[in-house]
Amino acid sequence: MSGTIDIAEKGGPTSTAARGAASSAERQAARGRRISYLLLAPGIVWMTLFLVLPMLMMVYVSFWTQTTFAVQPTLTTASWVRFLTSATYLDALWTTVRIWLLVLGSTLLVGYPVALFIGLMVRNKTLQTVLLVLCVIPFWTSFLIRVLAWRPMLGTNGAINIILMKLGVIDQPLDILLFSELSVLIGMTQIYCVFMVGPITFMLGRIDPNVIEAARDLGAGFGRIFRTIILPLSMPGVVVGAIFVSVMVLGEFATAAALSGRKTNMLGNIIVSQVGSLKWAFAAVAGVILTLLMGAVIAALLRVVNLRKEL
Repeated sequence: MSGTIDIAEKGGPTSTAARGAASSAERQAARGRRISYLLLAPGIVWMTLFLVLPMLMMVYVSFWTQTTFAVQPTLTTASWVRFLTSATYLDALWTTVRIWLLVLGSTLLVGYPVALFIGLMVRNKTLQTVLLVLCVIPFWTSFLIRVLAWRPMLGTNGAINIILMKLGVIDQPLDILLFSELSVLIGMTQIYCVFMVGPITFMLGRIDPNVIEAARDLGAGFGRIFRTIILPLSMPGVVVGAIFVSVMVLGEFATAAALSGRKTNMLGNIIVSQVGSLKWAFAAVAGVILTLLMGAVIAALLRVVNLRKEL
């Protein structure tokens, strides 16, 4: 009996200390959660006020009743029916998707080789930085100036036509270069190509040169090295660049208006024209559709690569 009492007496302080340690750990965990919530609070408030609420308001306004020069907060689906049954607006939606796909492909086609050279062929970090700065230099000027600068380049009496005629490639100026969908594609490719080059260059710069050297030692040619090593490891950069380009191209309106002579209407142009006509409800419908399109594109791109894991 006395032995049992002694064991209980010895176990008492140990049990109390364990309970104290557990309580202290719980208090520290609770304090850590409170700090986490406080750190997240500014971001949550900001996103709620300037992202979630405006989007909800846009959806709400899209169901308002549109009159000639005003809107009334009477809910109706008239604006949605008008958009979804109009060949003009559906054609603008298809034009937006088509131009996005073409620009995405052209920026990848032009930007990937440039990124491959800067990120993989150039090993001097200073030279890499210089080359990337050269790619960014056009952004030191106004966006509209860069867009409008293509007009004298692509016109019938522009630099490109003059050079082609001097070289004997063409006999007369090409009218298709300006005020057409081709001019929009050329302008957007030049403007947004750098957003594809940067992320891909970053991912290519992370590839260990020893891995490529080992593949060469095993007899792999450049084609196989590219397919099995370079391309898979650069895919996160491709996806990030594609997201950047997609978001900006899908929301475009200035380049299409300036270089197509208003012959190419994208959803952004529809929104601008409807807002200018004070047709807020119809502009909200186009905005909701454009937002859903962007969300679907980003969700599809994020399924290609797990960026949280790769980056």
